[in-house]
Amino acid sequence: MIVEKDWNFDEIIDRSGTAAMKWEPSILRLKFGPGRENLMPLWVADMDFYCPTVVKEAMAERLDHQIYGYTLQDPEYNNAVIQWYGRRHNWEIKEPWLMSTPGIVPAVNFLVQRFTCPGDGVLIQTPVYYPFAEAIRNNGRTVVDSPLIIADGQYEMDFEDLAKKAADPGVKLAILCSPHNPVGRVWTREELIRFGDICMDNNVLVFADEIHCDLVMPGFSHTSFQSISERFAQGSIAANAASKTFNLAGLSQSSLVIPDPIKRGEMSLYFQTLGMNPRGSGSLFGAIASRAAYMSAEPWLTDLIDYLHENYLYLKQRVELEIPGAKVFDLQATYLPWIDFRSLKLAPEEVVRRVEEGAGLALDHGDWFGENGRGFERINIACPRALLKKAVDGLVRAFDS
Repeated sequence: MIVEKDWNFDEIIDRSGTAAMKWEPSILRLKFGPGRENLMPLWVADMDFYCPTVVKEAMAERLDHQIYGYTLQDPEYNNAVIQWYGRRHNWEIKEPWLMSTPGIVPAVNFLVQRFTCPGDGVLIQTPVYYPFAEAIRNNGRTVVDSPLIIADGQYEMDFEDLAKKAADPGVKLAILCSPHNPVGRVWTREELIRFGDICMDNNVLVFADEIHCDLVMPGFSHTSFQSISERFAQGSIAANAASKTFNLAGLSQSSLVIPDPIKRGEMSLYFQTLGMNPRGSGSLFGAIASRAAYMSAEPWLTDLIDYLHENYLYLKQRVELEIPGAKVFDLQATYLPWIDFRSLKLAPEEVVRRVEEGAGLALDHGDWFGENGRGFERINIACPRALLKKAVDGLVRAFDS
């Protein structure tokens, strides 16, 4: 079947006036400080590309009805989720396992509140997506960190430390970021088995955030945690969404996958205490958009991954050649390369200053992801190549000593 392509990832799109968090001057001022409103924003993890046209058309068709009242979860949304993950990830999801949430970050907070008590430990592996630690602390729980280690030029789990931390009876929940944000790792099946066995042996519930699982670079393959074994499926809750894959984050739709009926029942009761549907709550247009993307936008995604991979190679080649000592970690998944500036022997604060004042960029600073992220920067390359070139030109100027 020949697909007529109507997408152009080189097109520069003006997002001003759309209240885009990434580009909104008031948010840049709040996050980066006064005078930083005009930084070029390559921080928030959404894409500066149009979503697939099939998504727009599906929403437009429903929009034309002009009644947007109380709406049940469309069963075709769940069917689309099941078919997508079965086809692309060999993960056999049963329909009753699915519960909707308005996003992964709300879901993290829901799980922390429902499956842990104040003071309990929640295990994370820094440097890691910072809303995890925020959810733990904001809910009165204790962050238990098992930091990743760098071995042979890539990040790995420290299984000895992980086993020691998980053995603490106060640790009730472990958050698995798979693929990992920000270090860009696709965990191997063997790594996931070791992680899972440690958690299951210590009766630690696993929350597997797999939102980046569709954004895997050529040569790598994602393994869904629950697909490994029945033991892992019953001892975990997974989260997925079309939002990262197809640039739909503003539509507030994601899914929890809960195979264990007891945990599912507990989650259902918890949702009801929040005034939500027992099967959870997403959004009318989020479900419509996600369903359309899963059913019809695979060719768009194939081309997107190729474009992102080319952006990554461009970034890595130029940064490592033109900023001697800087290292771009191998990007196995996500569109968020992790750059190591530590060998430049600059204070982390100076790295930040050069990125903002010298390069004119708003990036995610490494210490946001944990203390072991100091001296690193995360950059969002889901943008037209011309914008990426401008950003790299700025970095080269800023670090030209």
